[in-house]
Amino acid sequence: MEEPLGPPGEDPVEMPQIAEKQTPAGSSESTKRVAKSAKPSVPASSKVSAATGSARKRLDSKTGQEYSSNVMKPTVSASLKSSSTVPVARRNSTGGLPEKRQSNAGSVAVKKTASPSGSESVRRSLPEPRRSSLPSVVAKAPTRTSVSDATRKSIPVSPVGRGLRTSTGSDITKQESVRKSSVKPASSVSSSSSFSRRITSTSLDSSGSSGLRKAVSKLSSPSARSPSISSGLRAGSLSSSLDRSSTLSGRRKAGTPESRDSRFIVLPQVEIKAGDDVRLDLRGHRVRSLTASGLNLSANLEFVYLRDNLLSTLEGVEILTRVKVLDLSFNDFKGPGFEPLENCKALQQLYLAGNQITSLASLPQLPNLEFLSVAQNKLKSLSMASQPRLQVLAASKNKITTLKGFPHLPVLEHLRVEENPILKMSHLEAASILLVGPTLKKFNDRDLSREEIALAKRYPAQTALCITHGWEFCRPDHAAESTFRFLVEQWKDHLPSGYLLKEAYVDQPSEEDACHCHFTFVQDGELCSDPQLVFNYQWFVGERMLSNFAAIPDATGVVYWPKREDINKILKVECTPLLGETKYPSIFAVSSRVSPGSGIPKVVNLEVRGELVEGNIVRGHADVAWCGGTPGKGVASWLRRKWNGSPVVITGAEDEEYQLTIDDIDSSLVFMYTPVTEEGAKGEPQYKHTDFVKAAPPSVSNVRIIGDAVEGCIIKGVGDYLGGREGPSKFDWLRQNKDTGDFLLVSSGTSEYTLTKEDVGRVLAFIYIPINFEGQEGESVSVVSPVVKQAPPKVTNVKIIGELRENNKITVTGILTGGTEGSSRVQWFKKRSSILDGDKDLEALSASKIAKAFRIPLGAVGYHIVAKYTPMTPDGESGEPVYAISDRAVETLPPSLNFLSITGEYTEDRILTASYGYIGGHEGKSIYNWYLHELETDSGSLIPEASGLLQYHITKDAIGRFISFQCTPIRDDGIVGEPRTCMGQERVRPGSPRLLSLQIVGNAIEGTTLSVEKKYWGGEEGDSVFRWFRTSSDGMQCEIRGASSASYMLSVDDIGFFISVSCEPVRTDWARGPIVLSEQMGPIIPGPPTCHSLEFLGSMIEGQRVSFIASYSGGERGSCFYEWFRVKSNGVQEKLSTFDFLDLTLEDVGRCIELVYTPVRQDGTKGSPRSILSDIIAPADPIGVDLEIPDCVEDEEAIPEKTYFGGQEGVGQYIWYRTKNKLHGSALIDISSACEDAVICGKTLSYTPSLEDVGAYLALYWLPTRADGKCGKPLVAVSNSPVAPALPVVSNVCVRELSSGTYSGEGEYFGGYEGSSLFSWYRETNEGTIILINGANSSTYEVTDSDYNCRLLFGYTPVRSDSVVGELRLSEPTDIILPELPKVEMLALTGKAVEGDVLTAVEVIPKSETQQRVWSKYKKDVKYQWFCSSEYGDRKSYEPLPTQCSCSYKVRFEDIGRCLRCECIVTDVFGRLTEPVYTETAPVQPGIPKIDKLEIEGRGFHTNLYAVRGIYSGGKEGKSRIQWLRSMVGSPDLITIPGEVGRMYEANVDDVGYRLVAIYTPVREDGVEGQPVSASTDPIAVEPDVLKEVKQKLDLGSVKFETLCDKDRTSKKQVPSAGSFERRLLEVNRKRVKVVKPGSKTSFPTTEIRGTYAPPFHVELFRNDQHRLRIVVDSENEVDLMVQSRHLRDVTVLVIRGLAQRFNSTSLNSLLKIET
Repeated sequence: MEEPLGPPGEDPVEMPQIAEKQTPAGSSESTKRVAKSAKPSVPASSKVSAATGSARKRLDSKTGQEYSSNVMKPTVSASLKSSSTVPVARRNSTGGLPEKRQSNAGSVAVKKTASPSGSESVRRSLPEPRRSSLPSVVAKAPTRTSVSDATRKSIPVSPVGRGLRTSTGSDITKQESVRKSSVKPASSVSSSSSFSRRITSTSLDSSGSSGLRKAVSKLSSPSARSPSISSGLRAGSLSSSLDRSSTLSGRRKAGTPESRDSRFIVLPQVEIKAGDDVRLDLRGHRVRSLTASGLNLSANLEFVYLRDNLLSTLEGVEILTRVKVLDLSFNDFKGPGFEPLENCKALQQLYLAGNQITSLASLPQLPNLEFLSVAQNKLKSLSMASQPRLQVLAASKNKITTLKGFPHLPVLEHLRVEENPILKMSHLEAASILLVGPTLKKFNDRDLSREEIALAKRYPAQTALCITHGWEFCRPDHAAESTFRFLVEQWKDHLPSGYLLKEAYVDQPSEEDACHCHFTFVQDGELCSDPQLVFNYQWFVGERMLSNFAAIPDATGVVYWPKREDINKILKVECTPLLGETKYPSIFAVSSRVSPGSGIPKVVNLEVRGELVEGNIVRGHADVAWCGGTPGKGVASWLRRKWNGSPVVITGAEDEEYQLTIDDIDSSLVFMYTPVTEEGAKGEPQYKHTDFVKAAPPSVSNVRIIGDAVEGCIIKGVGDYLGGREGPSKFDWLRQNKDTGDFLLVSSGTSEYTLTKEDVGRVLAFIYIPINFEGQEGESVSVVSPVVKQAPPKVTNVKIIGELRENNKITVTGILTGGTEGSSRVQWFKKRSSILDGDKDLEALSASKIAKAFRIPLGAVGYHIVAKYTPMTPDGESGEPVYAISDRAVETLPPSLNFLSITGEYTEDRILTASYGYIGGHEGKSIYNWYLHELETDSGSLIPEASGLLQYHITKDAIGRFISFQCTPIRDDGIVGEPRTCMGQERVRPGSPRLLSLQIVGNAIEGTTLSVEKKYWGGEEGDSVFRWFRTSSDGMQCEIRGASSASYMLSVDDIGFFISVSCEPVRTDWARGPIVLSEQMGPIIPGPPTCHSLEFLGSMIEGQRVSFIASYSGGERGSCFYEWFRVKSNGVQEKLSTFDFLDLTLEDVGRCIELVYTPVRQDGTKGSPRSILSDIIAPADPIGVDLEIPDCVEDEEAIPEKTYFGGQEGVGQYIWYRTKNKLHGSALIDISSACEDAVICGKTLSYTPSLEDVGAYLALYWLPTRADGKCGKPLVAVSNSPVAPALPVVSNVCVRELSSGTYSGEGEYFGGYEGSSLFSWYRETNEGTIILINGANSSTYEVTDSDYNCRLLFGYTPVRSDSVVGELRLSEPTDIILPELPKVEMLALTGKAVEGDVLTAVEVIPKSETQQRVWSKYKKDVKYQWFCSSEYGDRKSYEPLPTQCSCSYKVRFEDIGRCLRCECIVTDVFGRLTEPVYTETAPVQPGIPKIDKLEIEGRGFHTNLYAVRGIYSGGKEGKSRIQWLRSMVGSPDLITIPGEVGRMYEANVDDVGYRLVAIYTPVREDGVEGQPVSASTDPIAVEPDVLKEVKQKLDLGSVKFETLCDKDRTSKKQVPSAGSFERRLLEVNRKRVKVVKPGSKTSFPTTEIRGTYAPPFHVELFRNDQHRLRIVVDSENEVDLMVQSRHLRDVTVLVIRGLAQRFNSTSLNSLLKIET
C-alpha cells in the first residue's frame, strides 16, 4: 500500500494530534469556495473517489520537491479551483527529507472515505496509540445555523465524520492532502448526526508521516441534517462533530496490549476544542513583529501559527500565557532572545525550524513542552535548560559538532540529529542513549540498535556527565580511564597542592548492601598517609545521570546502604578534601543504577566488642546487608581456640553475649554468626577471631572467716578468687589493740590461724591479698572475726629446746591455752634414765623460777634434763604442771675457748697481754703463740721469743704489721681442742723519732769531703734534715747555703773557719724528732792547686763552638793554661788554639779534639795538668743556605739555583708546588699545610710548567740531604712572577652522541687557560653543502627536525683566557641523523583469558621525554596481530589469526584450552619498524556458565504454547536445568509446576492470573553450574473467545453445562471406553454448584453432588486429558466430568471459579488447591 508523502524537507516524526474546533488553513480555504458555489457538483461518493485518486496521483508524482497546497485540494468543481487565492508553499518544521515508503496508514485514510463499512476493518488494522493513558480527541460541531436549508442541500454529505489530522494541527501535511480531497464535504456535518460505529484513534508508524488520531463515524442516513455554514467564521473554518462515545471507546482501546507496540511513539494530545477565540493562523503573511498593530495577540490564544513570516524577535510573545502550540518555523530568528517564552508555561509544542538560530542557551525551562523542532538552523550544540516533559527533539540539518551542554530531558523518546557534523562521531547513538536514558526509543527516525544499546551499557557511570562537560567520546574499552583523566584534569587546579588523585569510583550498589566509595590520593608517587588530609563525604541519589541529585540525609560516610526506594536510581557521592584548616572544592564519583537485592543476607562487618579480660562480658556485633530480605535474628555461637590448636565449640554459648571464664585465658575466641532473614534465607556464616584473652587483675570477693573464735581453736580465712591461676596469695592475721584500736600483725603466709591467749577478748582481722601465677598482686580484702573467748589455762606441747651440752643454754617452751600467760613457773631437774615417771628420781638443779632459760652446769653431764612447767594466768590461777624430759643425756664439751682477746697499746716498745676463757673440763697446759702478719689474711710468721707467754714486748720488726695470739686449749687429760686465734685490732705503730749520737768524719783540709755519722731510733728513718754551719774564730756562726746533705766538700771559703752540722730526725711518715747539733771541726787549712774534674761544654759537631768546665781547688785560682789539639786517625796531634773555646770546622769532622788544662794558684803555684779527649767530631746537620727560582714559561724547563751546608751533600728531595698566590714568610716555609691551594706538580730538581701552572706561582720545596742520608731543615723558594701561558691551539676535534637527539662537540685545547672559546655547529646536506646552524653556539646540540637526513659538524675556535684567539678547527661529519625509534616498554593485556571476555592490548610507552616526543610526532602506525597456540597446552607454537589485527580480541569458544598471543609492531614516519613486542596469556579458561537474554516466547493467553529461549555462554553446555513456576502478581512467592522441566510449556486455565516464570540454571558439560536466571511473562490472560463467553455466562449468574460422567470409576480402568460415559448436568450459580443426573423414562432426575464454594471447594484439571475436570466439594464429595472440547472445559472451569471469586470471595489459590 502506498504512503502519503510529506512536503520537501519534512521529517517523518510522530507528533501529537491537536484536536481543534476548526480545520487547518487549507481546509478553511476550501470551505470558503464551497460556500460560494450555488450548485452541487458531484455526489459524495464520487467526490470521495475522485479526491482519493487525485491525492494518490499527485503524491506519487512528487519526489522531494516543494509543491503548493493546491495539489492537495479536492477536485470538486472548477468554481472551487478559481475561487481561492494562491496558497503559500509549505515547509516541514522538523527539517527532514521526504521519503516514499509503503504505509498502512495512508491507504486506510483514503479507503475509509469511500466505504463506511470499512470502519471496522480500519479499526482492526490500525494499531492503537502507545500512550494508553490519554484518550482520543473528539471535535465538537459549531452551533451557528444562519445558512438557509437550500444552501445546506447543495452540499452533499460525506459518510466520514472527520478526516485525518497531522500531529501539529498547523502544517498541511501528507495526511492533510488526503483529508482535503475526501473529507471537505463532510466538514460541516451537524452534531445531530447519529453514528452507529466508532473507530478508535490511531497513530502512524515512524516510517510514515506524523502520528494521526482520527475518529470515523458512519452516518445513519444520506438525508441527515445538512451542515450549517456560518459566514461569521474568521477563516471560513469548518468543523464536524463526533459522538462523545468515540472518546470513551478510544480510552478503552488505549489500554489493550496492542497499544504498547514499541514501533509507535506518539506524544500526548493537546485536548483542547479549538475555536476562533483560541486559534490564530497567520502563516505566510510576512509578519515582521509580534507587536505590530492588527496582529491581535491575546492571552486566550492556544494555537498560534506564524510560520513563513519575517519575524526576527520574540518580543510580544509573552502575552501568550495559555498558548499550547506555537509555530515560528521559517522566520528570521537568530537567537538568543528566547526569554519572552518564559511566560508561556502551558506551551506543549514549539516549532523553530528553518531559522538562523545559533544557540538555545537562552531558551527557558517550559514545564509542559512536549515537542520541540529546531531543524534547519545553525546550532553548534544542544545546550539549553532542562525540559522536564519534552518527548521529541528534532534538530536535523544544523551544525552540531558536540554534545557538550546536552540538557536533562527525563522523558525524551525521540531524538533526531540527521545531517549534522556530529554524525561523524562514532557510536553517536550510544552516546545519546547515555545522555537521555532509558526513555529514548528512537534515534534519527529509527528504533534503537541493539548493538548500540549493548555498547552504551559498557561505558562507566560518569560518561554522561563527562560528555556534557566536553569529554571526547571514545571506545568503551578506554572510556573508564579516559573519563577519569578528564575529570582529574578539571579538578587538578582545585586539589591540595602536591597531591594527585589516583582513583575515584563507587562500588556496584545493591539494595541494602554496603556500597563503598573510593577516593585515593598519592603524594610523591606513594599513597598519601598525611594525617592532616581528611575527607568529608555526602551521598546523593537521582533518577537519571543528568538529573538533579538529592542529598541523602545522614549519608556522610565512606559507606552507604542503598534502600529499597533507591532501586534503579543512581548514587552520587561528593568528597570534600580538607588539609589542615583549608577546605577544597568537592570532587565526585557516580555509580551505576542500584540493583535489587538478592534476598540472601550477608555479613559486611563482624566484630567483637568488649575488653578481652577474664570475667568481662563480650558482645559479638554484626553489620548485616539484608539485600532486600526482612531483617531477622541471626544464629550466633562462640568457639575457643588455644594457641596453635583448633577451635572448640563452647557449650551453651549461643547468644551474642558471652562472659569470659578462666578457661578462656590465653585462648582466642571465635565468634561465628550466620544471618537469617524473616523469610528463612540464610547467608554465609562469618567468623571473627579475637586476640588472646587476658587474665583479670587478681581480685578476691566474699572473704570470710571459718571456725570458732575460742582460744586454742583453729580458724581459717577463705574467699572467692578471680584473676587467672592463683599464685602464692598472701594471708595476714592481725590482732586488734584494745587501747588504740589499731591492728597489729600476728601471723602471715597461711590462711589458718590458731587462737592464742593473746587473742582472748580481742578481734582478729584476716587480710587476703590475691596474687596470680605471674606474681601480680591485687587489691587486698579484709574481714574481722568476732571477739575471741578465753579457755582455761593449760600448757601443751612442752619441749626442751637447745643443745644438750655442758654450759649450753636451753629453753623450755609450750603452748598455753586458757587466757593470757602470767608468771608461769619452771623448775629444772636431772635424771639418770630417759623414762619420766612423775617426780620420781629427780635431782633438782634449780629452784622454781619464772625464767624459762637454764644454763647446763658441769654436774649435769651424763644426766637427762627434766623441766617442770606450771602454767599460771596473771590473776594467779595455775594449771596442772607438765613435765618434759630431754631426749638424750647432757654431753661433755671438747676443750675449747669461749672467748679470746688481746689488750694493750699497739706501739713500738709497748707490751701486749692475751686473755681467754676455757671450757671443756679442767684445763691442762694450753699452748700460746704470737705471730706477725703483713696482712690480716696471711698466715703470719711466728715470734719465737714470745712462745708460751701471754705477754709480748713490741720490737722494731713488728712496726707496720699485725700481731695475733693463738691459743690451743688442752684438757688435763691431754685432749687437745681446736686452736683459736685472736688478731690485733690495728697495725703496730713506730715510736717517736730521735738521735742517739751525731758526729763529723773527715780531714779539715780544703777540697776534702766531710760526712756525718749518726745513730737513729724511732721506726724507719725518713729524709732527716741536715744543716751545715761555718763558725769564725770570734765565735760568729752562719749557715752554709746549699749545704743540706749528709756530706759537705770544704771550699776555699771555709779556710780559717770551724765547721759543724745539725740533724733533725724524720721518720718515713714525716714524724719529726728533736734537733741535735754536732761538735765543731777546724780550723780549715788550704790544699794544693788541683783540677778535680774537666769536661767539654758544647756539641762536638761541625760548625759548633766548644768550651770546657773545670773544677779547681787549692786556694785562690790564678791564670790557668789551656791547649787545644786535633788528634788525627794516626795519633798525630795538631795544636789548634790556646783560647778557652774552639770552633769546629769541616776539617775536624771524623777526628778527635784533645784539651790539656794546667791549674795555677794565685801565688803562681802550678798543679798537675789534666787532659780530656773528645769523641769523633760529627758532621753538622745538612742545611740549605740559599734557593732561587728563575722566571717560568709554560712548557719550558726551569732549573733553580741553590747553596748547601752540612757535610758532604747527598741526593736531596725536591718538590714543586703550584699556588695561585705568591707566598711569603711562614706560609712559604710550611707550604704543604699552610697553603690550601698548593698543589704538587713535580719532584725533580728541574721542572717543565704545564697548562695547570699557567697563571700560578711555582714554589720549590728543597730538603737538603747529607751523603749519609740524613736530612736537614727544608728550604722553600717561590718564583717572582706567575708562569706565562703558551699560544692557544686546539686538536682532535670530534662529535660524540650523548643520548638520542643530543650531541656534544669535543676538542683538546692547549695554550694557557682556556677562555670563552667559540663553538659552532654545521649541517652537511646530502649534496655536501655545509651550512652554519644559527644559534648553535654551545658545545652540546639538540637535534631538530631540520637535521634529519643530514650530517652534523662541530667547529672549535680556541680562545685563551686573556682573549688571545687561535685557529678554527672542524670535526669530521657525523652519521646521518634520524630520530629514536619508538619503543614499547611492554605490552599489557586488559581483561581475562576467559571465554567471552574481551582482551585489549595496551602499549606501555616509556616515560622518558624523548620517547614521549617520538610517539607524539614520529609514530606512524601501530599494527597488531593475534596468535593462537597450535594445539592444546602448546605455548611454543602459535598460528596467526588472519582477521584479528586490532588491539582488542574477544575470546571465542574455540580458544578454550589454548594460549593467546598478541604481537605489536610500531612504524615511524621514516619507514622504520620496531622489534615485535608480544604478550601471552595463560590457557583460556571456559567462562562461568551463564545464560543471557533469557526470555519466554509466546502470546499471553492461557491456550498458548510457551518456550524459553536464551543465549548460552561458558564452555560447552551440558545438561542445563529448566523449571517452570507460577507467580501471583504482586507476590514474591513462586509455585513450582510439577514435571514441567522442558524448554516448552503449554499453558492452561490454572495459569490464568499468574505470571509464568522459567528458571534456567546453565550447566557446563563438566558439571559446573552457573547462576540461575529467570524470565517471566506478563500475567496470563484468558483467550479472548473464551473470555467473551465466560463474561456472558458470569453476567447471567446461573449456568448449566452438559457433561459426561464415567460410570465405571475403578482404579484399574485406565482409559474409559465410549460406552462407559453417562450424561450429567452441571448447574452452577452464585451460591452453589450442583451435578444432576438427568431423568429417563424409568427414573426421575437425581442430584449426585451439591455444595457451596466454601473451602476446601476447588476445581482440578488433568494435564494429560484436556477434556476432563474434577469438582471437589469436600473430602467425601467429588466428581470427575468429561466435556467435548478443551474450549468447553476452560469455559466451565473459568465460570465456576469466576462465580466463586466474584460472589463468594473465594481466593484463587483455594480454587486451584495451592498451599500458600
